[in-house]
Amino acid sequence: MRVSLCLSSPNRFLQSCHRPNSPNPSMASGSSSLMWFRKGLRIHDNPALQHAAKESNCVYPVFVIDPYFMEPDPNAFSPGSSRAGLNRIRFLLESLVDLDSSLRQLGSRLLVLKGDPGEVIIRCLKEWEVKRLCFEYDTDPYYQALDIKVKNYASAAGIEVFSPVSHTLFDSADIIQKLAGQPSWASSPLSTTLSWLPPVGDVGTCEISNVPTVKELGYEEIGQDELTPFKGGESEALKRLRESIRDKDWVANFEKPKGDPSAFLKPATTVLSPYLKKLIVSLAFLSFLPPFSSIWQFGCLSSRYFYQCLTDVYKNVKRHTSPPVSLVGQLLWRDFFYTVGFGTPNFDRMKGNRICKQIPWNDDDELLAAWREARTGYPWIDAIMVQLRKWGWMHHLARHCVACFLTRGDLFVHWEKGRDVFERLLIDSDWAINNGNWLWLSCSSFFYQVPNIFYITSFTSAHDSAEVVYRVYSLSVASHMYKKFSYFNDFHVNQYNRIYSPISFGKKYDPNGNYIRHFLPILKDMPKEYIYEPWTAPPSIQAKAKCIIGKDYPKPVVCHDSAMKECKRKLAEAYALNKRLDGSVTEEDLKKLRRKLEEDENPESNTSRTRQKLIG
Repeated sequence: MRVSLCLSSPNRFLQSCHRPNSPNPSMASGSSSLMWFRKGLRIHDNPALQHAAKESNCVYPVFVIDPYFMEPDPNAFSPGSSRAGLNRIRFLLESLVDLDSSLRQLGSRLLVLKGDPGEVIIRCLKEWEVKRLCFEYDTDPYYQALDIKVKNYASAAGIEVFSPVSHTLFDSADIIQKLAGQPSWASSPLSTTLSWLPPVGDVGTCEISNVPTVKELGYEEIGQDELTPFKGGESEALKRLRESIRDKDWVANFEKPKGDPSAFLKPATTVLSPYLKKLIVSLAFLSFLPPFSSIWQFGCLSSRYFYQCLTDVYKNVKRHTSPPVSLVGQLLWRDFFYTVGFGTPNFDRMKGNRICKQIPWNDDDELLAAWREARTGYPWIDAIMVQLRKWGWMHHLARHCVACFLTRGDLFVHWEKGRDVFERLLIDSDWAINNGNWLWLSCSSFFYQVPNIFYITSFTSAHDSAEVVYRVYSLSVASHMYKKFSYFNDFHVNQYNRIYSPISFGKKYDPNGNYIRHFLPILKDMPKEYIYEPWTAPPSIQAKAKCIIGKDYPKPVVCHDSAMKECKRKLAEAYALNKRLDGSVTEEDLKKLRRKLEEDENPESNTSRTRQKLIG
């Protein structure tokens, strides 16, 4: 069963988040429930937790530490596991500590176990004789497969399973199927804030622990300058939300993609995305309101509650921005990406993905490493990548720049490889949004063709919003529309000519290069006229700045002007191939095109790339 619920007045809700413990007699009888926390790491607007507490005499709140996600990988390119950087792991642990604290205020606690999540949950269901299993519905392929395994066991054992939709505004399956009538989000009853939970029952022989520290997980402590400034947890999420919605003019006039990508002392966005996992979407990288995005990443903040806060502000102002650039528009884009990801097989790869162009990307691991490790020789690009490694977050326009540089702008490296780096390092990494935006920024898919749908639609209710998400989805990925929209009309072909310059784009926002000086201190004394192109500084200037290019800081790995022209030529050839074959491009077709592109490559571009020795 999947439902989606909404909340009451934001002011009343915020006041009720930490009520005194007061046992509810109606919960005194019944059987045991297991509340399986995954992403929805919060107490507010948590219908799964509310259902688990209903008529139960005990509730087991469980989180499973998955070694695959959390254990240190000594071979990783930065501290962390094979799947997550240390900042992302630390943010998750902080969110769990905060959740445990909130549960203890309700008379309960978080039970932390370790192992394969599916096997651990099934063991707990058996040993604790659980009669009801509750968890938030998730559209990610990983959880879809995991949930099938657990649900199959529960069904055979006669255990009730309650899995509501509460991570998104709308049910992706409903959007795809376009069910008749008003969507469940608008018509379901309110989700109340619990003031008490039934106690935890006997845990038997299951090994329960407290939330571990990063040191207990096997990680060495890292320097303070390597730590993200963003703290995890529901409490931090609600605090940031209060601060954001207090400024009604800012909320009403918010407009993406505007903002300053070089702003780091006071980021030019809400920074809520890490807490929503990910709630805020930009037109090309959803998770970019500095830590609002990471709040959503782990479900510390309800996207539906945020939506309601926004609509309450809109009702009390004379005018406000509209989708797709408004804050509500970012929420709709978030649901759009979730819907596309859920409804598209192989959405996270080029091969077998029917909405993705087949392009013969480079397999140049040396260039990938230079980009990943901030050694491209372009200070604007390298500073962004340092911020990514240290903070686990950067402005959405900064993400656009480095994604474009890696793929269609300069290096022509496969978008999947850039996606993997972002997935590991971003504290607000989100499967659907991360993949969708790499498809978009690499010009591998066509999402930028659909935003105009937002402009021609008025929003008067949640039903209108659901209809828009459906219409955008149907225009872009519904099966009967694939050929009409996915294969390279003139509008589409023009998009790959729009390249983010690794020199002039950052200079437009930060002519003095303060952002570069902060994240690349080796360049802190470089005069501003050379800060974006230090290789052009005379030797005497380099010596005075104590930064010799080619020794202290690398030369550019490519010549931007020639590399950009080569990338455009390659994309034009790839688009033509996809159009000629009506999208049915085989591996052999790509191999032939790759050989042709290599034979036709501009010698000057090739020379400038291969003669550059990368600095370790």
